[in-house]
Amino acid sequence: MEIAPFELERYFARHEFTARYLLSSSDCDGLAMAELLGWADAELRAMWDRLTLGYTESPGHPMLRQAIAQLYDGVSADDIIEFVPEEAVFASMNCLLQPGDHVVCCYPAYQSLYQIAATLGCAVEHWPAREEKDGWRFLVDELEELVRPTTRLIVCNFPHNPTGFLPSRDDFARIVAIARGCGAHLFCDEMYRYLEHDPADRLPSAVEVYERAIVLFGMSKTFGLAGLRVGWLATHDEQLRRKLLHFKDYLTICGSAPSEFLAIIALRNRERIIERHVRRIRANIDQLAELAAAHPGLIELRPTRASSVCFPRLLTDEPALSFCERIAREAKIMIVPSEVFGYGEHHLRLGLGRENFGEALSHLCAHLRGSGRYQGHG
Repeated sequence: MEIAPFELERYFARHEFTARYLLSSSDCDGLAMAELLGWADAELRAMWDRLTLGYTESPGHPMLRQAIAQLYDGVSADDIIEFVPEEAVFASMNCLLQPGDHVVCCYPAYQSLYQIAATLGCAVEHWPAREEKDGWRFLVDELEELVRPTTRLIVCNFPHNPTGFLPSRDDFARIVAIARGCGAHLFCDEMYRYLEHDPADRLPSAVEVYERAIVLFGMSKTFGLAGLRVGWLATHDEQLRRKLLHFKDYLTICGSAPSEFLAIIALRNRERIIERHVRRIRANIDQLAELAAAHPGLIELRPTRASSVCFPRLLTDEPALSFCERIAREAKIMIVPSEVFGYGEHHLRLGLGRENFGEALSHLCAHLRGSGRYQGHG
């Protein structure tokens, strides 16, 4: 398979470990091992101490799958398969699609959500985000126009990366109805679920409302445990689950035993983790608004309702990629430009989930004032 370079990941590879500050990370701050182990109950602590570093069950440890199932209504442990999150996308596309299949994918998006299908020879059409003054939108009427009676797969990502968009319940129900109407599978990337800024806005998981849904979730974003490499797919489609397990035999085969147990501890303590991360995201949104007010010629914010990312418009004449590369070089701050999403040159993806977000913004403001390039005060 010859596949196009993953532009976002290549950009991170160039800057992530050389920059002093990361202003565009999509995950929340990583939890410390000692803190996480400190939350283990007696049962899990004893199991951790006895853990041997051998192979684990290919679908995932039964206790892990049971803990995952409790995140959903009407989902059992048997509906869950553990995957490394990116591996789950690769496996799903290969098990669902054949050359020539028609696929509709929200756009911009994490590149693998559409690139793998395109590389497999599918006809992929983009369902584009629309930028409006009161926020980003995916117009369901436009999805309806893109879908055909022969559409094989609809791919969506809510809460959305990079815009932070979350549809209304009515619009989400229409998306499910459109998929059901043409018999398509609905692959929903839900990696930012539970990071709704108001929990009342939380949508049902696609797997809770549609029998042909496949949902992706994991420990990387919401739970701040990207280093575990634990994710999963949830689906009621028994035939697809069998295909996925057979395909996984050619990938990682099984997960990491220590990672599985650490994930169980986190899932049993999910309320305290989620509350901490949402509180930080809200505070960081306020600090970002202060930066936008202090530098009115720099960025224009759009309101967001969910996730740990946002996608403000860059107001300068300088293209986003040039701006970000210069800021990385001069100020040692990594910011992701819209070019790596293939979405023009006028937006920045900013990550809201890190504790040092305010410190990084202050460093950026000081650099901007010192450079004299942008109007600012304060």
